[in-house]
Amino acid sequence: MTLPPEQPAPPATANSGAIGVMGLQLQEGRRIPRRQVISWALWDWATQPFNSVILTFVFTALYLTSDTFLDPAVAALDEGDPAREAALADLASGLGWAITIAGILIAVLAPVLGQRADIAGRRKLWLGGATIALVACMFALFFVQGSPQYFVLGVSLIAAGTVFSEIAGVNYNAMLVQVSTPRTVGKVSGLGWGLGYIGGIVALVLVVVATTFEWWGMPTDNGLAFRVIAVGCAVWTILFAWPVFAYVPGAPPAPRRERVSFFRGYVVLVKDVVALWRGSRPTFWFLLASAVFRDGLAGVFAFGAVIAAVAFRFTQNEVLIFGIAANLIAGLSTILAGRFDDRFGARAVIIFSLSGLLIAGLAVFFLHDTGKLVFWIFGLVLTLFVGPAQAASRSFLARVTPAGRESEIFGLYATTGRAASFLSPLLWSTFILAFGATYWGILGIMIVLAAGLVLMLFVKAPAEHA
Repeated sequence: MTLPPEQPAPPATANSGAIGVMGLQLQEGRRIPRRQVISWALWDWATQPFNSVILTFVFTALYLTSDTFLDPAVAALDEGDPAREAALADLASGLGWAITIAGILIAVLAPVLGQRADIAGRRKLWLGGATIALVACMFALFFVQGSPQYFVLGVSLIAAGTVFSEIAGVNYNAMLVQVSTPRTVGKVSGLGWGLGYIGGIVALVLVVVATTFEWWGMPTDNGLAFRVIAVGCAVWTILFAWPVFAYVPGAPPAPRRERVSFFRGYVVLVKDVVALWRGSRPTFWFLLASAVFRDGLAGVFAFGAVIAAVAFRFTQNEVLIFGIAANLIAGLSTILAGRFDDRFGARAVIIFSLSGLLIAGLAVFFLHDTGKLVFWIFGLVLTLFVGPAQAASRSFLARVTPAGRESEIFGLYATTGRAASFLSPLLWSTFILAFGATYWGILGIMIVLAAGLVLMLFVKAPAEHA
């Protein structure tokens, strides 16, 4: 991979469709030390095991939504038995409802917490506190034993970890403006997402190695192997998250912004949104569009491995191998897409990626009866487009965010984005409940992505608006 060069940025962002405006305009001509860029990007690497190992491919897919948490009489039924399949679908639906509740909490908290971080100049403090809370949730998953009565504890900790992960991400994303310039913001954003996916590969490979050697004789009953994996993810985050706190400077307090109480912050937030509509229209419309399509992206990651394990009956090793391949493809495509972002504009990358996601997702849904091969092919095609859409969304917003309001705007972004909204988990659970089979959840996620694509077609790139 190629890091952004340590050179002053030229005075314009030619041919990008994304001009240097708002907060990024203050970075024009600055020289960003590479150590700051790498330290910032490593936080994505550090926290990726929560997303890839715990939330997507291993803990929820192979453990929390498996027959381990079924009533023993139901778990003893043959594979394909309607009662057993319905019970497994209930577990998947329960996970969806927990993530829905987490999304509502983030929607309420993220913008105001981001606003307070901007006003006080405490992005790093909020990032550190939320990261510590996320680590605590991962450690606590060790106590989720393999028994039906522990299912609620498991999904509650997953939901809480999702909340803390997203609150941390609000301040982390806001710091993108501090470590990039108008000419490198796409590349830097792509580097962070790309390192995250590659970190997911390494973490999943470690899980595969431990499984291959049968955990070196460690007892694996009562879900102990999965519980140890959760502890390992927590330790991983501690080991790799510290550089962002050591080497990336904090942001100064936002000028001319009054400190207010927490609840008064909602009044200020409403006024700020009105001001955003009047003075920064591209930001306003993009937040609305991303409210939909980023939630669809969240659904792809949150439920992809569940679809593989339950709907396509992937074995444990097949899910892990798929996860490694998916993260490798996503990481490489995201780093590469960062160059297209800076060259052609983030909007073009987002629209192209959402179109590819729709084609691949609908192929998985309509061809689900043909066997595992269809998921191997089109499931991996899905991962080719998810990362570029995520990274380009972050860089698009960085380009149109007013200076001194980065955490607040990225708080609104979280409210309307990936784990911040409830549309995907709601439609996932509703479609499964209505039709009684897990694969119907795919259609719910595709509906969200399609709506997001339509809305994005009406969002103007910054250069077009200017």
